[in-house]
Amino acid sequence: MSKLEILDLSFNNLNGELPNSILTGLWRVITLSGNSLSGKLPIWRQGINVDLSYNNFTRESTEQPTCQQRDVMLNLFRSSSMGNDIGGACANDFRCDQYWYSMYINCGGENVNTDDRTYEGDSVASGNDDWGLSSAGDFMDDNDFLNTDYTVNSPSLNIGELYRTARLSPLSLTYYHRCLMNESYTVSLHFAEIQFTNDSTYNSLGRRIFDIYIQNDRVEKDFNIEVEANGVAMPIVKKYNATVTNNILEIRFFWAGKGTTRIPKSGVYGPLISAISVDPNFEPPSRGGKTKIAPIVVGVVGSCLILLALVVIGWRRYFRENNGRQKDLEGLESQTVSFTLKHIKAATKNFDPSNKIGEGGFGPVYKGLLPDGTVIAVKQLSSKSSQGNREFLNEIGMISCLQHPNLVKLHGCCVEGNQLLLVYEYMENNSLARALLGPEHSRIKLDWQTRQRICVGIARGLAFLHEESRLKIVHRDIKATNVLLDKHLNPKISDFGLAKLDTEEKTHISTRIAGTMGYMAPEYALWGYLTHKVDVYSFGIVALEIVSGKHNMSHGPENNFACLLDWACHLQQSGNLMELVDEKLGSDFKKKEAERMIKASLLCTNGSPSLRPSMSEVVNMLEGTAIIPDVIPEANNYNEDLRFKAIREHQKQIRSESSRGSQDHNSISIKSENEASSASAIDLHEINEVSSMRYKARKDLKQMDSQVSTSFSITASSSASVHDPYDFNSNSQ
Repeated sequence: MSKLEILDLSFNNLNGELPNSILTGLWRVITLSGNSLSGKLPIWRQGINVDLSYNNFTRESTEQPTCQQRDVMLNLFRSSSMGNDIGGACANDFRCDQYWYSMYINCGGENVNTDDRTYEGDSVASGNDDWGLSSAGDFMDDNDFLNTDYTVNSPSLNIGELYRTARLSPLSLTYYHRCLMNESYTVSLHFAEIQFTNDSTYNSLGRRIFDIYIQNDRVEKDFNIEVEANGVAMPIVKKYNATVTNNILEIRFFWAGKGTTRIPKSGVYGPLISAISVDPNFEPPSRGGKTKIAPIVVGVVGSCLILLALVVIGWRRYFRENNGRQKDLEGLESQTVSFTLKHIKAATKNFDPSNKIGEGGFGPVYKGLLPDGTVIAVKQLSSKSSQGNREFLNEIGMISCLQHPNLVKLHGCCVEGNQLLLVYEYMENNSLARALLGPEHSRIKLDWQTRQRICVGIARGLAFLHEESRLKIVHRDIKATNVLLDKHLNPKISDFGLAKLDTEEKTHISTRIAGTMGYMAPEYALWGYLTHKVDVYSFGIVALEIVSGKHNMSHGPENNFACLLDWACHLQQSGNLMELVDEKLGSDFKKKEAERMIKASLLCTNGSPSLRPSMSEVVNMLEGTAIIPDVIPEANNYNEDLRFKAIREHQKQIRSESSRGSQDHNSISIKSENEASSASAIDLHEINEVSSMRYKARKDLKQMDSQVSTSFSITASSSASVHDPYDFNSNSQ
């Protein structure tokens, strides 16, 4: 061992910390990529080549000595277990000051202009913070211990300039791009086999075989460039769809040990790529490939604050004077895009019933078409809506200040005469509730990959509201009907009629209770104690619905449980969490991801707000970059859990009222909960009296010392909200 110079233990599922003995000896190359090694980074001997990519080392400050080793070739790509660490164990937290929507790379070469595009040579990647590459492994038989960049150049070939150079890797080659807009893209991979020949010589016998991954999903297995292109030195372009949900695109080429390794010479195997192009499947916001943020932040924040000030003034005027709707809204249309009533009527064909796509407490919702071809969804304030003015103002004040790929976009509003209208982007696939939980004819087959993407997208939208936005906002009504799906099934949080600002100076806000039965956190439902952890709790319920394909108010197997969460807690206690996974998926799902989603959901629905994670932590948990702690409450807690007792009483009350035929006050005649628009779904039970239930909850609470996971869910519906069967109004303070 003391005389060995090369150590390659990559992809062996090794765990634990590195032994001190590895720091001694005559090592020239150490490759430990693709393991689960942990602990702190060591100080390496001068001149050594070390690959620690894809491990779980402790993240350290770039100022630490271990991160200042300039005389060591150290690959730390995704080497840390902390966060979404493209940079690795020595990377600082990365923040985007601009967002991109395209990428063009000439692999292994210099800048090339072709097809009216500039393909940037990847030799400059080291100086680019937004994109880069990582190459792992070593060609053991090339007598090159320095592992310099592996590139191939064949300038004499009669082939396009883009294909005369390529980048090669002995094991794993990853290209990544940070700060991409969270949208759908077309990834085009350009290949040409330029190391083999097409004649009868020894050089024609080589076979290059590798796998291709995009966003960690394998899109090609045993890919052979020569076979796909029907010959060597023949360009071929392979196109794939990719969805970016965390502003990072990752493309990986992996050699799985197949094909030849010494033909026509040593070191000619492994993945090879000529160029990469990434184009948006959406209308870019501007030309040039990027959207600058920093120059407009001050203006945007200033406008938002002014708008919110107007909203507050509007509220006060409404409640103090109540001198008419138009006076309340005076000047509001000047703060956002204003549509005339004539334009809205033309777009919706004068609110033609055939264009009606849903109805909520706010009022009906219509599909419309603007003259420029933009499809819209129009919320029309109903004359029967008692809270319409306040929530109309609130919705505009909140959402017009927010821009994020996982938040629904408000195009503008119309305030004219007695008409209050909100104009939104149209969501082709309606709400998550309709796609996942609706009637059979309206459901969409959501495979596991799509469910995972939806869940992560919702988490990212909430993380933006709570932590990343200049204005910290609590949504207060997160549920499946308020998550809309675009044509690519990307999730967008909607309905900000109940949202409130969350100021850092205050530990919590005491407010009127509003929300939905089964989704509300106990501290909020009982005492109006509002923090961003209320949204975390609601997200946990939605995530359980996503993984199980069941509404939270379903009763579980044979109706033995009060709700879905009740069943999940029992499965957690018995160690049978996988029973929760939607049976419609069969075995076609990733067990580790499903387990992460369920465990994260149960952590989010903990009865104690302090024990719930932040939404940024939830994102890391769902993506597998953070460890989820195991918290299993004692079994006897479930029988006295307030949230489950309250739900049982509510269900008993509904059944009792139904049997007496006394539902005229407690329900309304509707089509279907899931006949929703991009801004609305249907309300099945609108209940106005909840004081007795709140009294019972407080009485029960006094009988309990503490519970690890408790919740009591009383709701007040948002007049502008996307309703579900368990919304109801509460006027209590």
